[in-house]
Amino acid sequence: MRTPIIAGNWKLFKKSSEAQDFVAELIPLVQKTTDVEIVIAPVFTVLSAVKRAIADCNIMLSAQDCFWEEEGAFTGEISPGMLVDAGCSHVIIGHSERRQYFGETDETVNRKIKAAITAGLTVLFCIGETLAEREADKTFEVLRTQIENGLAGLARGDLAKIVIAYEPVWAIGTGKTATDKQAQIAHAFIRKVVGELFTVQIAETIRILYGGSVKPENVRGLMNQPDIDGALVGGASLKADSFGAIVNYKA
Repeated sequence: MRTPIIAGNWKLFKKSSEAQDFVAELIPLVQKTTDVEIVIAPVFTVLSAVKRAIADCNIMLSAQDCFWEEEGAFTGEISPGMLVDAGCSHVIIGHSERRQYFGETDETVNRKIKAAITAGLTVLFCIGETLAEREADKTFEVLRTQIENGLAGLARGDLAKIVIAYEPVWAIGTGKTATDKQAQIAHAFIRKVVGELFTVQIAETIRILYGGSVKPENVRGLMNQPDIDGALVGGASLKADSFGAIVNYKA
């Protein structure tokens, strides 16, 4: 059985007081939820404050990115060990916005993944195609390349610390969502590729999340698909009531 994960990526939102107010509102909504792993990913500057706020509850903490070196002359960067020190158990790596705006490549994603795993973090590894790539019928080609390059050099045991997040770039923040069928086809393909690269057993146990305009209104249909194991939520994770409703999609 693959335990579902609902992760909220706050992106560039919420200062310290806003983040703490959010957590205080969210905790009563999800504190009795035991069959879903709950993760929130605030900005770096509020990680420690959020960790204190969730210390005694069932919510886990993620960062939105990290660097591949543990220390050194790398002004402005944050290392995986620093994230662990701040209370993180997870880190998002390879998000399409990092690729689009900050020059992230499959190579840098791979280096970050290896560093994060070494530090003991669980990686939310993001992949996905653009609208142009989908319309050119290159979805599978793009996903295979991102998976092969992103996971290159990892040992089989490392996959226990990997969660794949499929985010069709054309659906992020646009209000467009892949249909349940479109999402399932992509997730099944991703699982197939992981099986080819590693083992069928690893492919059957790895969790694959869907991201791209997930809302309370569409989460249940997505989660009913056999290869979808959760959601990486953007905009709908910024309000406690909507994020809580997604976490409690089974209710």
